[in-house]
Amino acid sequence: MRARYKPWADDYLKENNNIVVPNPSDYKGDWQAKFTNHAPIHLEIGTGKGQFIMGMAQQFPNVNFIGIEVVQSILVSAVQKVVEEQPGNVCFISDDADNVTDIFGENEVDKIYLNFSDPWPKNKHAKRRLTYKTFLEQYQSILKPGGEIVLKTDNMHLFEYSLVSFSQFGMELEEVVLDLHEFNDPTNIMTEYEEKFSAKGQPIYRCRATFV
Repeated sequence: MRARYKPWADDYLKENNNIVVPNPSDYKGDWQAKFTNHAPIHLEIGTGKGQFIMGMAQQFPNVNFIGIEVVQSILVSAVQKVVEEQPGNVCFISDDADNVTDIFGENEVDKIYLNFSDPWPKNKHAKRRLTYKTFLEQYQSILKPGGEIVLKTDNMHLFEYSLVSFSQFGMELEEVVLDLHEFNDPTNIMTEYEEKFSAKGQPIYRCRATFV
């Protein structure tokens, strides 16, 4: 996702350190303390401008949502939404997802969302895909037994690659949807990308996978 450079972004994120956690590893194994409750924790990796995570937080007020986004000029849009709406069950991490096991403890997360991740189409970049086996190893560590990964993408090749990667890792595919909007899931919250691509008639793919 491209974003115009915003020189004020860093200061804005620091000013809202109640929403953007400055030292996320401090909460490793104790993220419920951040939310001061014992609700389930759902993690979105690559939260973008925050439309999905805000919609989910409003739809499921008894779930705690954490969004990871590495691009600060994009993350500020998500933070602004939270500042305006004050849902109380959303916070963000300004970082990449290379080392989520440094941020979350074992079996701490209930569900992970991968929405419109960078497909890294070249084979030599396969290790950067968020469904590559080294990422799956980390997800398996931080997810509770029976925890779920939900993948949405408009990229057929990434979707096919991910299905194979999940299966080879020994995961169980709970759902495979080849056209999400034909499937007509009333609980589906669209991302900004999803709105853009579906308006053009592009099918949206979704799968749900669990570790066995």
